[in-house]
Amino acid sequence: MNKYLAPFKNLVIFYLIINLLLRIILFFHPITQSSFTILEILKIVLLGMLSDFFIFIVTSAFLWLYLLFLSNSKLKQPWGYILLSIYAFLFIYIASGKSILNEYGGVLPEIGLIFVGIKTVLIGLLVFIPNYRKIIRLLIYSFTIFLFSLLIIQNAVSEFFFWNEFGLKYNFIAVDYLVYTNTVIGNIMESYPVIPLFTCVGILTLIATYFIVKNSKIYLDNLPSFKTKIKILGIYGLFFILSLFIIPGLSYLENSKNLYTNELQANGIFKFYLAFKNSELDYYQFYNTIKNEEAFALLQKQLPQIEKDSSTHTITNEGDEIKKNVVLITIESLSASFMKMYGNQQNLTPFLDSLALQSLNFSNLYATGNRTVRGLEAVTLCIPSTPGESVVKREDNKNKFCTGSIFKSKGYDVKYLYGGDAYFDNMNDFFVGNGYDVIDKNSFTAEEISFSNIWGVCDEDMAKKAIQIMNKEAQTGKPFFNHWMTVSNHRPFTYPDGKISISCDSKSREGGVKYTDYALRQFFVMAEKQSWFKNTIFVIVADHCASSSGKTELPLDKYRIPAMVYAPGFISPKNENILMSQIDLMPTVFGLLHFNYQSKFFGQDIMKNNYQPRAFIATYEDLGYIKNNTLTIISPVKKQKQFDLKLSKGNTNTFELYYDEIPKEKINTTLATETISFYQSAAYLLKNKKYQKL
Repeated sequence: MNKYLAPFKNLVIFYLIINLLLRIILFFHPITQSSFTILEILKIVLLGMLSDFFIFIVTSAFLWLYLLFLSNSKLKQPWGYILLSIYAFLFIYIASGKSILNEYGGVLPEIGLIFVGIKTVLIGLLVFIPNYRKIIRLLIYSFTIFLFSLLIIQNAVSEFFFWNEFGLKYNFIAVDYLVYTNTVIGNIMESYPVIPLFTCVGILTLIATYFIVKNSKIYLDNLPSFKTKIKILGIYGLFFILSLFIIPGLSYLENSKNLYTNELQANGIFKFYLAFKNSELDYYQFYNTIKNEEAFALLQKQLPQIEKDSSTHTITNEGDEIKKNVVLITIESLSASFMKMYGNQQNLTPFLDSLALQSLNFSNLYATGNRTVRGLEAVTLCIPSTPGESVVKREDNKNKFCTGSIFKSKGYDVKYLYGGDAYFDNMNDFFVGNGYDVIDKNSFTAEEISFSNIWGVCDEDMAKKAIQIMNKEAQTGKPFFNHWMTVSNHRPFTYPDGKISISCDSKSREGGVKYTDYALRQFFVMAEKQSWFKNTIFVIVADHCASSSGKTELPLDKYRIPAMVYAPGFISPKNENILMSQIDLMPTVFGLLHFNYQSKFFGQDIMKNNYQPRAFIATYEDLGYIKNNTLTIISPVKKQKQFDLKLSKGNTNTFELYYDEIPKEKINTTLATETISFYQSAAYLLKNKKYQKL
C-alpha cells in the first residue's frame, strides 16, 4: 500500500516544509512586531502544521481523482475507442459554439476547448501507440506534479507578499484581488522584479517536481487494481470527511490575545475560503478611523435629526401623502456613456433617450459600486457601500430598514421581479428576508418563455410577465411597489432574432444595450394600455456601469449612470444636474409622494433645500467620496488619497461625463474626515445591527 500513497506522501511533505519555512520567514519579518511565548511558538508550529495537513487532504481531491482514473484496462478495445469518441464528440460540441460554456461567455469556451482538445489528443496517443504508453503517462504525471508544486510555491510567495503589505494571512482583500485580476497583475508588474521572481519560482518548481516524481513514480510502474483503488478511495474519503470537521475545529484554536500568533498559526488557503464565504472586511481594522462620537456628529450635519450612534431621523413633507404605484426598473450594466444625451452616437438607446426628455431626469448621478448587488443594495438600503461584499450577499442581510419596508408600512404590495434565478447572487435570500415577494424565472410556464439563455428569460418575456403581475395587483385595490431587475444586457449578450438592427449572433455589448432598450419600449407600450398606468410612477436607473476599470482606482466616468422618474401628468419633465448618489434616488421618490416616515437612510431627498451635493463610489475595498470637485479615496491599510476633478476634453455635450483626476499635493483634512465619518458610521450600524427595520 505504501507505493500507492507515494504521490500523496511526497507532495504533502513538500507542502508542509514550504509552509513551515513560510511561517519562519513571517515570524522574523519586520512587520511582525511582537514577542512570543514558548507556548505560542508551539501553537504556531504544531497546530499550524496539523491544519496544513488536513487542508492538503481536502485540496488534493483532484490529485486523487487523477491517480485513481489511471488505468490500462480502459484503453483496451473497445473501451479505448469509446472513450476517445466521447472526448472527440465533446470537443466538436464545444467547438460548435452552442455549448453551455458559450452561454456563460467570456474565455470559458476557449478554456474548455483547449482542455478537452488536449485530453482527446492524449487519449488518442495512449490508445494508438501502446508501446509508448509508459513514457506518455510519465510525462503527464510529471506535468501534474509540476502544477501542484507550482501552486504550493506560488501560494507561499503570494502569502509572503500579502503579509508584507498587510501583516496578515489572506482576508477579503485577497478575494478582491482575485476579482480584479488584471489590475492586480498590473500592480505586481509595476511593483516587483517580476522576471527574476518568476524565474526563481519556476526553477524551484522544476527542482521540486524532479525529486517528487523520482520518489513517487513507483505508483505508475504498477498501477493499483480496481479492488485496491476502492480501498484507497475509502481511506481517502474517510480522511476527507474527518478533515471537514477538524479544519474548522483547529481554526477555533486561533484564540490567542496576540493577533500575530493567530495569523501565523492559520492556514492561508482556509483563511481565503473564510474570507470568500463571509464576504466582509472589518472597517475598524483596515481603514482610518475617528471616534464614533465624532463620526456621528459629522453625519448629523447631513442628517440633522439623528442622535448618538444612530441614523434614525424623521422625514416630513408638506401636503397629503400620494399612494401611487411605483415601478422601479434597475437596468443591467447601463453606463451613461451608452446614451445619446451623454454623447454616444451609436443610437443604442433611442427609447430611453426619448423617455428622459419626458421625465424628471437626474443627469449627474453616480452608482455606489460596480456590481449588480451593489446597485440593488443602493436602491434598497440607501446606504453607502461598506468594505467587502454587498449586504445582499452577507449572512446578516435580513430584516433591514429598506425601501420595501417603507412601502409596506404605507399599505403597498411589494415584489422583486427578476428574469433569472433569484438564488443567483443571494438575491432571493435578501429580498425574501426583507419582506419582498420574489418572482423569477421559476415562476414562468414553458409557454411564457420565448427566449432564454444562461442568465434567464429575455427582458421582453419578463416585461410581459410584469404586466400580468401588475394587472393582478391592481385588482386588489392596494397600491403596489415592484422592483424589476433586467438581465439581457449581460454576457453572452444573446437575445431574440429580428428585434433590433444588431444581429443576435454578434454577442456584443452594444446589442445587449439596444435590445434592453427595445424591450423597455415594449413594456411601456403595454403598460400605457392598462388601467393602472396613469396612477403609477416609473423609476428607471442602472445598477452599475458596464466597466469599472480605468486610469485611476475610481474613474468617475465608470460610475456615472442614467436615472429618471417618469410619471406623465404627475411629474413635469425636467433635467436635474445636481450631484447625487444612487442611494438618494428612492428617498427623492418618497419626497415626490409626500411620504412622512421614520428613516434610517443615508440617502436623501435631493429636492429638499438642505440637501448638500455629494456622491459615493466604491469597489470592494476602495471607498470614494465626491464633493466640492474633489474625490477622496480611503483604502486598506489606513491609506487615503485625494484628487482634484477637472473637466477633460472628452466631453461632447452639456452633461460633463469625463474628468481628469489630478492628485492633490496636500490632503483636504475636512473632506477626508467627512469621508471617514460616512463610511465608518455605515459600517458601525451594520456591524452592530442598528440598521434593522423599525
